[in-house]
Amino acid sequence: MKKLFDDLSYKVSREATKQYSTSFSLGIMALSPKIRNPIYAVYGYVRLADEIVDSFHDYDKHKLLSRYKAETFEALEEKISLNPILQSFQETVHRYKIDYSLIHQFLKSMEMDLQKIDYNSELYKEYIVGSAEVVGLMCLHVFTEGNTEEFEKLKPYAMILGSAFQKVNFLRDMKDDYQVLGRCYFPNVDISYFDNTVKSHIEKEIEEEFKTALEGIKKLPGSARFGVYLAYRYYVSLFRKIKRTSASNMINQRIRISNGKKLSLMMSSYVQYKASLL
Repeated sequence: MKKLFDDLSYKVSREATKQYSTSFSLGIMALSPKIRNPIYAVYGYVRLADEIVDSFHDYDKHKLLSRYKAETFEALEEKISLNPILQSFQETVHRYKIDYSLIHQFLKSMEMDLQKIDYNSELYKEYIVGSAEVVGLMCLHVFTEGNTEEFEKLKPYAMILGSAFQKVNFLRDMKDDYQVLGRCYFPNVDISYFDNTVKSHIEKEIEEEFKTALEGIKKLPGSARFGVYLAYRYYVSLFRKIKRTSASNMINQRIRISNGKKLSLMMSSYVQYKASLL
C-alpha cells in the first residue's frame, strides 16, 4: 500500500530533522500532532538542499543541486518521488497549496551559495528572502491550513521571524562561513575588520525584528503557537549569548546552546504559555 511508503517518507524527514537540529525538533514536537509531519517535510527538504551547498565538498555541488531542483519539480508534477524526503515534501506542498514560487525563490538562494558573491544590501535581502523568509511562509501555509485570509494577515510576521532567525544564524556560523566556505553575507562587511561597532549595528536590526515577530506569534493558530514560540525563545537565547561575545571571538568560535539549556527553555516556555503570557 502506498500509505506505507508515505509513512516511511515522513519518518525519514522526521529523522533528518532530529539528526540536524535539536532545537527545531523540540519546536516541532511542541506543535499540534496534526501538523508535525508536514513541518518535518518542509524542514527535511530545505535541510537537504543546505547540505548540498554547505557540506558536499568532494562532489560537484552545482550538478547535485541542479539534479535536486529538477527532481523537486518532477515530483511535484507527478505527485510521487522515490526519494522519501521529496515524497513527503511534494505531498505537503499539494495538501497545503504551497506556492511554487516560494520553492523557486528558496532554490535560487541555494544557487547563490555556490557562487563567490560580495553581498550588497540588495543581494543580502534577496538571499534572506529565499533562504529564510519563504521557508517561514511554507510553514505558515501549514499553520493556517488553507485559510487564505489568516495567511495574508500573518505573512509579514512570518517573513520577519525568518529573517531574524537567519541573521542570528549568520552571526552564529560566521567562523565556518568565512574560514571554511569563504562566505560573508553581511553587506559591505570585511570580516578582517569586523568589530563591535559593526556587530552592534547588526544586533539592533535583529532586536527590532524579534520584537515585531513576537506580535505575530501571539496571533498564530493554537495548533502552532507554542511550537513557534519555543523556537523563538531558543533563538532569542542564542542571540543573547552572541551579544555577550566580542566581535573578535565571533570569528574564532561557533556559539552554541547546550541541550540542557534547550530543555530548560522548553519547560520555562511552557510555563509562560500556560500562564497565558502569550
